[in-house]
Amino acid sequence: MEAKVLQSLLVCNLTEMETIGRRPSGSIRFNHQRVWNQQRLQASICLPTNRASNKQRPNALDVSCSYKNFPAPIFESQSSHDDHMILKNKAQEIEPYLSGRCIYLVGMMGSGKTTVGKVLSQVLSYSFCDSDSLVEQEVNGTPVSDIFQLYGEGFFRDKETQILHKLSRMHLIVVSTGGGAVMRPINWKYMHSGISVWLDVPLEALAKRISAVGTKSRPLLHNGSEDAYRDVYKRLSTLMEERSDAYANANARVSLENMVAKLSYMDVTSLSPVDIAIEVLGQIKNYFRDEGRASFGTL
Repeated sequence: MEAKVLQSLLVCNLTEMETIGRRPSGSIRFNHQRVWNQQRLQASICLPTNRASNKQRPNALDVSCSYKNFPAPIFESQSSHDDHMILKNKAQEIEPYLSGRCIYLVGMMGSGKTTVGKVLSQVLSYSFCDSDSLVEQEVNGTPVSDIFQLYGEGFFRDKETQILHKLSRMHLIVVSTGGGAVMRPINWKYMHSGISVWLDVPLEALAKRISAVGTKSRPLLHNGSEDAYRDVYKRLSTLMEERSDAYANANARVSLENMVAKLSYMDVTSLSPVDIAIEVLGQIKNYFRDEGRASFGTL
């Protein structure tokens, strides 16, 4: 049984403290306590060290959340009052069905999983974490690009799977996953412990966004070419070909292209993170409704 403590920085806001204990008999107890603490959240999963002895103290897998680099509510600064209310109302509608289960955002690199994830975490009173950041913490703070260079992609993917496994035993977290996390079936097993949502962004928009900020932090795209947009678009197209079927395993899909048409916007750059978060919550609601999964909301 794993005894190692997961040392991680999870960015969070308006979160709930959840302590989940697993007894040797296999029963689970849940203790939810609402906290409005802007300093630190401690969530523990207790795992028994020895099934033969009920007296032994369990080891703990601890995840610490802090508000570092996470300013006051994002959705309040990036939306009108009407959008703010729509977002809050949609969050209240799906909360009984989620019942604390994690939300996993999947999609290509640069698709906005982190930004949208923070908006969702705030409105749902969830914690937020980025799986890439957790991998970096597991490797002593080494950036993802350096992990790829020093240890190879396989090493990174193994760490990523370990992180998703740990997160799958937790609740009340919005998780931004790495773009390639969908390629391992075992990762889907872990992510399906909660609700997964694919943020589907047109490749042209992704290429413009990524080439504008640079590719040094993205090892699968960086090659130092002078024509950054062309090379990024070409590489993204290849990756999308490889991953599109895997992304389709998500419980819900948010197509930014469809959103633009529905809202009569010029292009996807007109969409705000709040617009996308509203659509995410709507698609999660559709998932429960269309699949008849209202019972899924009972822990």
